[in-house]
Amino acid sequence: MAQQRYIKPGGFEAGMNRFIGWLARRGLSLVGSAELSVRGRKSGEWRRVPVNPLPYEGGPYLVSARGHSEWVRNLRAAGGGRLQVGRKTREFTAVELPDEEKPVVLRTYLKKWGWEVGRFFGDVTAKSSDEELLAAAHNHPVFRITVKS
Repeated sequence: MAQQRYIKPGGFEAGMNRFIGWLARRGLSLVGSAELSVRGRKSGEWRRVPVNPLPYEGGPYLVSARGHSEWVRNLRAAGGGRLQVGRKTREFTAVELPDEEKPVVLRTYLKKWGWEVGRFFGDVTAKSSDEELLAAAHNHPVFRITVKS
């Protein structure tokens, strides 16, 4: 299997992620952010990271702009997790999309959050062709989540 791309956050970005997660836990969602909790695939302990859940047809969706991150690998193993904003915690199950289904979700994600995450997509933008989005899809895992009732 080919090397899976992941852009690890630097020190400043890691600190900002902790801060954004802290805000989400206290009920302050920045532009739709939430804190994702997923059980670690090796430790079994809950791991937390801020994410931007994308409300879209058949969704919501979680998109990993940075690539095949730890939360992505943990979510694949766990099959679900929790999203939290303030006291509201929603448990969910997740299904990863195949690459051919990602372009429309990636385009919608980039329209909403391209200003924040565009640098992780290189030359690909919300205005890119379906072919360009499909060519980048393998670098950006996408999960359709279903909130448990």
